[in-house]
Parts: sequence; C-alpha cells; structure tokens
Amino acid sequence: MKAKGAHDEYTCLAMRVRKQFAFESAHVLPNHPGKCSRLHGHSYRLDVAVDGPLQASGPAAGMVIDFDAIGEVVQREVIARLDHTSLNDLVDNPTSELVALWIWQRLEAALAGLAEVVLWETATACAVVTASDVPPRSTESS
Repeated sequence: MKAKGAHDEYTCLAMRVRKQFAFESAHVLPNHPGKCSRLHGHSYRLDVAVDGPLQASGPAAGMVIDFDAIGEVVQREVIARLDHTSLNDLVDNPTSELVALWIWQRLEAALAGLAEVVLWETATACAVVTASDVPPRSTESS
C-alpha cells in the first residue's frame, strides 16, 4: 500500500538544493594596487548547491540530501578552517575567486553531487564555481 503523501512520479526527479553559510575572515591581496593590499576583513556568505535525484526511501525520502548533512560537511571542511582566520594562511593570493576554488576543492570529495559554490565577499560581489568549471577529479592513484 502506498503511504499517504508518497509521490512515485517524483522519485526520479532531479533537483538542486542550496544551503547558506556565513563566516568572518581577514586577508591581504598582495598583488592589488589599491586599498585591498592592506589587511582587511569581510563577513563572507557562502552558498553551497547540491544536485541529485529525490530519494525514494529512508530518512531523507523526498529530499536530494538532508540539509543537516550539507551543514555537517561544510562546517567540518570549510567553516571550521576559515572562520576568524587570515585567508593568506591558506591561499597565497586570497581573491574571492581563488578562495571559492579552495572551498570547491575541500567539498568536492566530501559532498556527492556538489554543483555550485558561491562566495559572497560583499552584499553585491561574489565568485561562482560550478561543476562545469572544474575538471573532474582523477580516480587514478598517483
């Protein structure tokens, strides 16, 4: 018997879900000719998007992925490393673009279906990395 509210026609539907995060970091842009060459900080906003089919059963039935699962991965792999730190300790030239790429590299192995990382440096300026921007990870061992 079909459970109340079950929608068989949606079990193969692929969707994108997105979760938002925030962290505070400082940086210096060593190659910048203006004020960004001096130490300053930002209240960053991070959007992480995951693509996948709706799960047909289990605790995440009807979801692409549980938002809590995204949160656990992003907290462990990104926020714990970047919040209240100097980005220059992790990225030599921490532009929004290079920090977004650093975030992608931390998340791609840990978060199946990673589709997009959007790093907002200000309310009006962001860098976007999508799955189509990054070559697939090699599965061969070196």
